[in-house]
Amino acid sequence: MASFWPLIRLLPKKTNFTYVKFAGFAAVLSILAVAASIVSMFTGGFRANPIEIYQQAEGAPLARVGAILEHGFNLGIDFRGGTSILIEAPGPIDQEALRALGRTAQDGDVEVQGTTCRPVNGPPYCAILNFETAPDQSATVEEIRAGLGGVAQGARIANVDSVSAKVSEELFSGGLIALGLAILLMLVYIWFRFEWQFGLGGVLALFHDVILTLGMFSIFRLEFTLTIIAALLTIVGYSMNDTVVVFDRIRENLRKYKKMPLGELIDLSLNETLSRTIITGCTALFALIGLYFIGGEALSGFALAMIFGIVIGTYSSLYVAAPAILIWGVKRGREGGEARGAPQTAG
Repeated sequence: MASFWPLIRLLPKKTNFTYVKFAGFAAVLSILAVAASIVSMFTGGFRANPIEIYQQAEGAPLARVGAILEHGFNLGIDFRGGTSILIEAPGPIDQEALRALGRTAQDGDVEVQGTTCRPVNGPPYCAILNFETAPDQSATVEEIRAGLGGVAQGARIANVDSVSAKVSEELFSGGLIALGLAILLMLVYIWFRFEWQFGLGGVLALFHDVILTLGMFSIFRLEFTLTIIAALLTIVGYSMNDTVVVFDRIRENLRKYKKMPLGELIDLSLNETLSRTIITGCTALFALIGLYFIGGEALSGFALAMIFGIVIGTYSSLYVAAPAILIWGVKRGREGGEARGAPQTAG
């Protein structure tokens, strides 16, 4: 067993991949993907005419643009409005049975949340059943109440809330504001941490990852809920952390190899951080793949967004953020005293 473990020894200690050589091809690919994502968001996944939506919408121009974006995504109940029922029980609640009960009681989308509202001691288990507001809400609630015996022994309805269109609109705008603030704070961090050449590369990578993730949900019409906003916020942090690690190594090598061509130096830095990138990314992916398959329907969207975000975030660190430095170049020699004794490579 000792000869087969640890498997990390299978990873090469030193690689010599030429990332910059393919930077032009990657740039074209990224531009096309970002353009397709933006077009999808304004055409309802290539299924709607944004001009007609704008003309049919009411209110100020900004509100009409918002109506176009609402068509761009398959919004969940959080953002469309509907009814939310809190169900309590003395034992675990069968979420699949609860979802089936909801679909029997009324037509339309049904959503069950219950994995995070379980207290540690004493109080009962709980679950939340969300669905679009039915024409006769009282009759629907009574039908669900009558069928709770098949969901959990002793289950009961603790509360019924209706999410109005106004509340759902506030949730949608609040989620977008949270995402915008996260990106803004990341930009402030980049501003303090790096020179502007690095900052522009980091900004490009950040917007690249967020837009492509939004594009995936728009093109494939995947349900867009509050949990997806949470996933996007996490992706912003993960992508920036990955980019900062690469930038730190590039800046360190700039002090060491003052005469090495910038393209070769970027390739060297990316190769030196490759094992860390692979190990970190694979570790996160293993956990998220498990969450996607066994975490239930409520968490599948979050897990899918994170899986896509980690893959695309790793790609952007290698082929968007770092090669972007080549466009503007960087100054060298300011930290020359720290590079004393470092190897010098002929250019």
